[in-house]
Amino acid sequence: MEKQSFAEDCLEVASELGRDGLSRRDMLRAALALGIAPAALAAGSRAAQAQARKEVVVVNFGGDAIKAFDEAFVKPFAAQGGRMVLDGSGALNGKILTMVQSGHVTWDICDAGITTLAELGPHKALEKIDYSIVDKSKVLPEFAYDEGVVNYMFSTILAWDKSKIKEQPTVADFFDTKKYPGRRMMRKDSQGMLEFALLADGVPLDKLYPLDVKRAFAKIATIRKDLLFWSSGSESQSLMRDGECVMGLLWHTRGNILRRETQGRVDYTFKDGLLQPGLWVVPKGNPAGKEAFVAIASMQQPEGQIKLLAAMGNGPANPAAQSMVPQDQRAMNPADPSNAAMQAKINAEWYKNNHSKTFQAYLDLISS
Repeated sequence: MEKQSFAEDCLEVASELGRDGLSRRDMLRAALALGIAPAALAAGSRAAQAQARKEVVVVNFGGDAIKAFDEAFVKPFAAQGGRMVLDGSGALNGKILTMVQSGHVTWDICDAGITTLAELGPHKALEKIDYSIVDKSKVLPEFAYDEGVVNYMFSTILAWDKSKIKEQPTVADFFDTKKYPGRRMMRKDSQGMLEFALLADGVPLDKLYPLDVKRAFAKIATIRKDLLFWSSGSESQSLMRDGECVMGLLWHTRGNILRRETQGRVDYTFKDGLLQPGLWVVPKGNPAGKEAFVAIASMQQPEGQIKLLAAMGNGPANPAAQSMVPQDQRAMNPADPSNAAMQAKINAEWYKNNHSKTFQAYLDLISS
């Protein structure tokens, strides 16, 4: 199975949280033809203004994420006179590159991640973010890149089975099978896994980068026979839920579901986790031009980002949103100041320069 990105997993998470799904791209296009697309909500003169502006197509991975994005981003943009249409067909890196290289780009904004910068940046397939329109003050500076800007936050975290491990384990305990016997779970992707291995080996949170890959691989090799690997978020969830692993490294959104569906038998911590950004990227030669950046600026408003947290567990990217998050949702918010302070922050520059070769070497290691 191909590795799954966090953005792809979001649609499955939303579904498991019991949200109602909306139609995918073909249904959206049909709705547009009938004049009833979600973005076309304004009436009267405001609707006329929206028609005069270029339509912005935002691509995510469909399913129930469509409804979440519609509430968080599409409706507020329509209220500002803009016109945004959601395409749920999936912003895979290969699709973006093919569009750009063929000269037939139909997307304006894509829900992407760090590996998109690493894989598409060298091909010059992404527009530079126009920070004269997109507000850098509304994101953490380390997550505002030349070719991508943070849209939400997520974390890779340590989860454990409380029926087998009574006290909260540390990342060092993850690699100590004598102290806590049983299988461990890691992702079938080097991103995040190398950082956890180095933290367990004594590297401080703020000294991780540049990653010592050789040292990380050596640490992982110490428990190789006790490791199971997941390719999708749902797979990580089932391995922990079904008791196949006593500890696991997975996305915090899956940790939230596990904690709920097992009545607390599986728990997790943000301590020594890895805070990561989802990204808005704009394909080179996008049809809406600068209007894409106007749409991104609209999506920086904290109110919409808080709605996304409630719907899917994705943390707000705008620091101003953190104090507005309801008290009962702060514990699950990876970007909450108290949670963020316990985590390392991913370094995109390192991944842009090293991900391709490191990922393949990691696959070789775990397959051996």
